[in-house]
Amino acid sequence: MKSLFPKEKIAFDLPDAEIEYYPEFFNVEKANLLFEKLKTEIPWQQDHITVFGKTHLQPRLTALFGNDGKMYSYSNIIMHPHKWNALLLFIKNEMEAICDENFTTVLLNRYRNGKDSNGWHADNEKELGKNPVIASVSFGAERSFHLQHNSIKEAKQKIVLEHGSLLLMKGTTQHFWKHQIPKTAKPIGERINLTFRIIK
Repeated sequence: MKSLFPKEKIAFDLPDAEIEYYPEFFNVEKANLLFEKLKTEIPWQQDHITVFGKTHLQPRLTALFGNDGKMYSYSNIIMHPHKWNALLLFIKNEMEAICDENFTTVLLNRYRNGKDSNGWHADNEKELGKNPVIASVSFGAERSFHLQHNSIKEAKQKIVLEHGSLLLMKGTTQHFWKHQIPKTAKPIGERINLTFRIIK
């Protein structure tokens, strides 16, 4: 597949954060193809998660791919990576062409409908190191991405993540901000999100 560079970049003026958004990182034709391949070529799983002492199925499907068998843990879930496949390496190379980073790992989330979600959190696990760069690409149905500053109550941002888009979070973003993909009662289609990161 021929490489495609983003047509447009939106930078957000937010305190203690470096966030950039590329609405059309992949054009519609390529995004459609990648979306269908991700649905069929990824070994999706659904883990149990414990919140406030109660254990239930995580409200989305996930998968982890990465280098050297480096595991990734969050919310008391320990994930062991699959080896990179050609599909993910293509997307990874596209990310690295503009991020100037060498990502070691990608966490994939599959939101089957509006009931699937991802609660408030920051990507600040110790294995990600200081000031981690998170490159997040979305395929499928649009979902709202909410950001909230940890101490500045009025500092909020909502971004509608579009099909084929890329969101970059850099600098101190993960130390000062949390983010979520909330549930929605609206009838909504499936979405797949890939968050590329570097595990130290």
